[in-house]
Amino acid sequence: MITLRQLEFALAVAKHRHFKRAAEDCNISQSALSLGIAELEKQLDTQIFERNNKQVLITPIGQDILTRAQRVFSEVSDLTTRAHSHQMPLAYPMTVGIIPTIAPYLLPKVLPALRAQYPEFRMTIVEQQTERLLEQVRYGHIDTAIIALPYAVDGLHSFEFWSEDFFAVFPKDDIHAKLDTINADELATANLMLLGEGHCLTDQTLSVCHFDRAQMKSSFSDASLNTLIQMALANMGTTLVPEMALDQLHLQKQNAVAIPLAEDGPHRHIAFVTRLNYARVDDVSLLGEVFNKAFKDAVANKE
Repeated sequence: MITLRQLEFALAVAKHRHFKRAAEDCNISQSALSLGIAELEKQLDTQIFERNNKQVLITPIGQDILTRAQRVFSEVSDLTTRAHSHQMPLAYPMTVGIIPTIAPYLLPKVLPALRAQYPEFRMTIVEQQTERLLEQVRYGHIDTAIIALPYAVDGLHSFEFWSEDFFAVFPKDDIHAKLDTINADELATANLMLLGEGHCLTDQTLSVCHFDRAQMKSSFSDASLNTLIQMALANMGTTLVPEMALDQLHLQKQNAVAIPLAEDGPHRHIAFVTRLNYARVDDVSLLGEVFNKAFKDAVANKE
């Protein structure tokens, strides 16, 4: 009989395209993993992988088998969580993906409240770009993800829990620092620096300001938002930051001025996304409620 463990071995090899790294990922010896793969191929009477000393390739029929195996794993994961869904809210660990332009600014605001209300809840954080997180949600590798909308989330539940505007960052001695607001035309002449492709903050900036990507000269594919902030404060241009980042910006950078973007907002919406058949959808909704209240409390405390 085919076993889940054999399918796990095959999925690990497909992920790493390397038997040794796949074995390490599965916490077994390479020989045991190879034996498991061989038994799986024997049971199916089909070759899943082509391998030699230099590379591992997936056969066409193997790709179809692996796609189905991934669905099996997702269903098994949901079966496990379904069995625990009758327990107290947030009684079972959860893996949550968060995009890089949200994670460092959201977590300090919400984790204290979450810990206070649900001290036994255990949450593992995965930080990656939006498209990768959505893929992991769909395949059951993670339970849910926190992303910024608008973004295509076809076939997934989304639970919006916050919305916010963008602000342009300048040093205090910059001529733009005295503006009450800054519009798209002014941004275009201020050397607007953007993150590279794959970052939804860039896509949302282009959309809000009605910019054409081909016309933007400053795009930094490997830079972080923090790096762009440092460059802006060194008079190299400006970049846009989300409203949730302002507390840390002003705390850490005494010479920073954040000018509201004049374009109609809110400029992005923060939401949880998860699978349509996810067994713990109520827990995801509850997390959204906890995070929303934590944000509102943080805003109230500033006033």
